[in-house]
Amino acid sequence: MTELAGWDSFYVIIGSSAAALTGLMFVVIALTGEVMATPAAIGTIRAFSTPTVVHFGAVLLLAALLTTPGHTVLTLSGSIGICGIAGLRFTRWVVVQMRRQTAYTPIAEDWMWHVRTPAVAYFGLLAGSGALWWRPAPGLVLVAAAALFLLYIGIRNSTRPPRSRHAS
Repeated sequence: MTELAGWDSFYVIIGSSAAALTGLMFVVIALTGEVMATPAAIGTIRAFSTPTVVHFGAVLLLAALLTTPGHTVLTLSGSIGICGIAGLRFTRWVVVQMRRQTAYTPIAEDWMWHVRTPAVAYFGLLAGSGALWWRPAPGLVLVAAAALFLLYIGIRNSTRPPRSRHAS
């Protein structure tokens, strides 16, 4: 696809950022896990830290997909569409984990940044994959915006622990 020609630098930058941030998240989770090895803490990590790693991983995967040479509209659209669908399904898993953990009760801000905004980003990937067939340039912009949004969501969620009321 000739429309991908100008996107290499963008995806190298966000892909390398996502890779570095993923590594840092693993260090933080490992250090936190040693301190808080209770079932409640593990549920909290699963509900709130795992999604951050997955969002960074999704950005890294998108960067790899979009800088891979030789894509056709079918292969690129299909790859991005699968990422969008997988992300939406993963967002559903996050909802289950947030409800299942017992360390505290999530507040509206937690639901916004851990469920709603990632769902918007993954839906943007799905929409962008479809747009590649009719309007490749705007479709690529939509995919780039979704990837950047996922990176920002991951950064925000990794620097701000959920603020919530303790469960009774």
